This record gives sequence, C-alpha cells and structure tokens, in this order.
Amino acid sequence: MSDESNEQYNYKNYDSILNSPIRLAIMSLLLGSGEAEFTFIRDSIGATDGNLSRHLAKLEEEKLIEVRKEFEGKKPVTWQKLTPEGKDALYAYLAKLEKLIASVKK
Repeated sequence: MSDESNEQYNYKNYDSILNSPIRLAIMSLLLGSGEAEFTFIRDSIGATDGNLSRHLAKLEEEKLIEVRKEFEGKKPVTWQKLTPEGKDALYAYLAKLEKLIASVKK
C-alpha cells in the first residue's frame, strides 16, 4: 500500500468534532434545511434537550454553526444554521468518508 492510500485509514485525518454521530446528524440536517429550530432538530435526530444543547454549544464554539435566539410572542425560539466554515468542514469530512467507503468496496 502506498503512503497516500494509508492516509485514508489514519483516524487523525478525520475531524473529531464531526465524528460524533449526533453532531454529524445535526450538521447534515442543517445542510439540507438551511436553518432549523431547536425542537425540530431534537425531534428529527432523536436527542434529548440536554444532549442536543451540549452538542450545539460545541458546534457553535467551533464556529461550525450560528445560533440565533428570538421570541415568538413570549416564547423563546432558538434557530441554528451552518456557517460557511461549517459547510466546508462537513463537505471535507464527507469527501474523506466517501473515499474510505470506496476503498473498502473494491
């Protein structure tokens, strides 16, 4: 095997932030929807409020998502969307996964 083909197996080449199933699900959902409200994300991916909050905070801290809070009447509503950096990170991560998957299908 060449050094280049071994690179796809090196776990250090995969974004540890996006390696989490919940964060990958969040990012994928946001890529498809553009912007999504907290309860929609929670219900779509099957997370609890606390678990989702923690993962959203990590994604925001890494500047992969942008969070917007507003009120609908007196009810607080929180919206999330991917940042341009988040889109780039997700596309790069998916490209690496696709390359890995293709290598094991041969």
